[in-house]
Amino acid sequence: IQCSRQRTRVFIPHRFSHGARSSLYEHVREGYSDKPELDMRAVCEETDKVIANVENRKGDLRGDDVRNIVSVCVWQELQAVKTEISGLEEQKKHISDTVKALVVSKGYYSTEYTQALQKGREIRNRLNQLYPKETELDQEHYGRALRLPNATHPDVPVGDESQARVVELVGQKPEFDFKPRGHVELGEELGLIRQRHLAHVSGHRSYYLRGAGARLQTALQNFALDTLQRRGFIPMVVPDMLKGAVFEGCGMQPNAHRSQVYSLDQARFPDLNLAGTGEVGVAGYFMDHAVNWKDLPVRTVCSSTCYRAETDTGRETWGLYRVHHFNKVEMFGITADETGEESSQLLGEFVSLQKEMFSALELHYRVLDMPTQELGPPAHRKYDIEAWMPGRDSYGEISSGSNCTDYQSRRLNILYEREDGSLQYAHTVNATACAIPRTIIAILETHQTKDGTVRVPRALQPYLGLEVIETPKYTPLKYIGPNQPSRPPRPAPKTR
Repeated sequence: IQCSRQRTRVFIPHRFSHGARSSLYEHVREGYSDKPELDMRAVCEETDKVIANVENRKGDLRGDDVRNIVSVCVWQELQAVKTEISGLEEQKKHISDTVKALVVSKGYYSTEYTQALQKGREIRNRLNQLYPKETELDQEHYGRALRLPNATHPDVPVGDESQARVVELVGQKPEFDFKPRGHVELGEELGLIRQRHLAHVSGHRSYYLRGAGARLQTALQNFALDTLQRRGFIPMVVPDMLKGAVFEGCGMQPNAHRSQVYSLDQARFPDLNLAGTGEVGVAGYFMDHAVNWKDLPVRTVCSSTCYRAETDTGRETWGLYRVHHFNKVEMFGITADETGEESSQLLGEFVSLQKEMFSALELHYRVLDMPTQELGPPAHRKYDIEAWMPGRDSYGEISSGSNCTDYQSRRLNILYEREDGSLQYAHTVNATACAIPRTIIAILETHQTKDGTVRVPRALQPYLGLEVIETPKYTPLKYIGPNQPSRPPRPAPKTR
């Protein structure tokens, strides 16, 4: 069942009953996009399955919310009201034509003319009752329905992160005849990374890359972009700032309490937010557009700076693993939905490309089939890749890939045009090609040597122009600020 694709004549509510403002709902109400066409028939006919899916996922929606959607029959009542409105509007148009004809044929004082006018008044009065009712039901319906997560692939493990299933182990853990050091120690000694004395400059969880560190970021970015463009990916440059509707359409909540999304000053820049992944920018490019069937699947790659608030964790406060800003190369794909397998096949292709690149960087890693509580609202299935990081003595996530089926396309109106000209909702797939800081961690810690240098993987050498990263020839900066045990004397005032 599809919702009506028309502008509605009603006031835009500021907040839904659950308290969070919906930028996507407001975006639709203001006439910028068509309403999301959500599959409510499945919710009503397969309620138990939908409740189980919601309960298995980690989100703010619970089974009782689904029961409310069904038991209150908001959607069904909304459809009935819409049907009645549509019928009455047709009658209103017909009566208007009848009245005009009666004026010509019988004049203003005929019985038929008076009866037609009365019927027209009755219809207008009824419509004036139904329009506010439609507004109320529409608000209540979308307030709940837009929060429903995607359906889950039947093979996805149920539970939290500990239930992730190891699909594949690739390569071997590096062996050292010395105690391996962490990337922060290595990065500081080699003049690559600076995080100290930055709280007053750029805040916590920020960093500088310098010298070979900055070159390493550029090398990884170009390595990933070149690899994917050789495979036919179309490169894109995307905005870092986007409207909240695009975030919500992708399954993120810029207006939620303690959101991971940075929002600009709403008084000066209403509804503008900083993207935490290039996926949002690419999805926004395709929003409200149809792709020709001949061009499917679309394979796109972009490199962008990502911004994340990291408000939900006190972990990893030092180092590059969990930072507020970082560069990332992202894959994004759009497929048809004719067999139901197209997007699954593209996700498999994306994961194969991730493995190819990480193997070329000579890393040991594992591929994980992520459990229900790690999927977020949009993913039907998600694979993570974790690289071994010797300095941490553990695996750390360096990429992920998700099949979002039609979750994003229904909310953002991303369609494809079939050969016969008809439109169908597309499927979307996204995957990390290279999250730069975490890949730098894995490279530094995996390829470190006893003498403190870092061996550059052969595949990266043409991009970096180095075989080994060594201590730079320039002298490290000396901190002269107030927060130190003993300060050198300040220069004497200059005399004129």
